[in-house]
Parts: sequence; C-alpha cells; structure tokens
Amino acid sequence: MSSLEAGAPAPKIELDALLPTQDEMRLSLADMAGKWVVAYIYPKDSTPGCTVEAQEFTALAGEFEKLGAVVWGISRDSIKAHRNFMGKNGLGVPLLSDPSLEAIKALGGWGAKKVCGKECEGVIRSTVLVGPDGKVARRWPKASSKGHAKEVLDALRELAGK
Repeated sequence: MSSLEAGAPAPKIELDALLPTQDEMRLSLADMAGKWVVAYIYPKDSTPGCTVEAQEFTALAGEFEKLGAVVWGISRDSIKAHRNFMGKNGLGVPLLSDPSLEAIKALGGWGAKKVCGKECEGVIRSTVLVGPDGKVARRWPKASSKGHAKEVLDALRELAGK
C-alpha cells in the first residue's frame, strides 16, 4: 500500500482515531507527537504466536523507552480480553482495542491470508513504526511472532542513530 511507504504521513484515519486501551484510556497517534510509536498489529489475544510477540515486546519495553518510543499492540479483541491476556501473561505494553478495524485497516493490517491452508480475509500480523514527525519510518507488512520485537528495536536504533 503506497500510503504506508517510509516517509509518508501516518494514516490520517489512525491519527484521528482514539482507541481504548485495556485500562479504558484512549490513545491516538496525535497524542504522541514528538515520540516514536511502534504499532504492532496482531490477530488474537491468548494465541501462541501473539503471546510470544507480546511477551517479547514487553521484555524490550525499557529499551524502546530509552529511545523515546512507545509500543502499542493493536487487535480487534475487546478491552476485557486484553485485560485477561495481560494478566495471564504479565504483559506490560498497552493493548488497544479496534473492533471496528478502522485503525488496523488504515495501518495495513487487514487483508487476504491463509489459515490452515484456506484463503480468507483477516488481521495480518504486521507493524508500523511512526517517527516523531508523524511519518511512517518503517513498515513490516508481514511480521513473524518470534524475534520481531528485536527486529523492530534494531531498526529503531538505526533510525534514531543510537
């Protein structure tokens, strides 16, 4: 999707969206002006791959913070599901609920995929790194669950010059 190329402004629809977190706080990219934002999109709370990914982002949260970055996990799960997922797995990054798929679609996290060999549409594990200037700095349109948090951290270090 050309609108999500590096250097392009982050999707306006996402900038305008206020998504509730597991604590029922509302966050938007507009609130994060001047910070790096890692928005990782994942299919479903409490599944093996999503759990590994969330645990790895949680383990590296302090490193992201040192670089002036905030990390958000975004799925279509409910706030209640996010609370359960976080509590069960000791997660420490905000999880945003997007049941309307507005932000997920705007960030390129929805499309055709294969599940158990069957073609369908759904949430695609992906990540968008937004720079302090509100522009897309890097995008991973198809991310793996294991090791992805470190990959994003390494890219952030490179982009931030640290």
